[in-house]
Amino acid sequence: MKKGKKYNAGLALIEKAKLYDANEAVDLVCKTATAKFDETIELHVRLGVDSRHADQQVRGAIVLPHGTGKTVRTLVFAKGEHAKAAEEAGADYVGAEDLVAKITGENWFEFDVVIATPDMMGVIGRLGKVLGPKGLMPNPKAGTVTMDVARAVKEAKAGKIEYRLDKTNIIHCPIGKASFGPEKLGENFTTLINAIIKARPASLKGQYIKSCVVASTMGPGVKINYAKLV
Repeated sequence: MKKGKKYNAGLALIEKAKLYDANEAVDLVCKTATAKFDETIELHVRLGVDSRHADQQVRGAIVLPHGTGKTVRTLVFAKGEHAKAAEEAGADYVGAEDLVAKITGENWFEFDVVIATPDMMGVIGRLGKVLGPKGLMPNPKAGTVTMDVARAVKEAKAGKIEYRLDKTNIIHCPIGKASFGPEKLGENFTTLINAIIKARPASLKGQYIKSCVVASTMGPGVKINYAKLV
């Protein structure tokens, strides 16, 4: 597949076989982000686990110190005082059975994060088939099934992200926008990679991190020296 001039110009800045220090990689990826829009910078980490085994799942959530640069729309399933707390915390949508009907009946997905109190999981259980594939189903490990919905809403708005393995044992996560600059992106990177390292399954034998790459939306990937991360 033929690449554009800007992509090739960015590629020329990177030594293909080199594994860069994290700070150097983040600095480079900012230089390659030359699109006309504010590109998202993403971290891609391939792990030496087998996600088919329950005891080798790697999943969690972390609040990035500088957020993601994205406006997060929150939907909260709650009733009574919890619904009121969610509204006061700035949730974009709050409801119960009415929201289930809107999602199933109107194919409505104008939200980025779904939060629920534990007692509402039975109500939204039938949404599993539509929310699950989109990675939107509330989960206790991600902190999105909680009685403290106000805190969950505030954290989501502040830049909380969920990291989880895909089917090929790779974690893909945004660490901010190119406009953040190397320093803020570096701090976000460190926070996320430390969380992933801490989440290493106790049952895993052998190498945990197999590869680590940062890339902008339109630019080439920059390989990081993962041996220095653990």
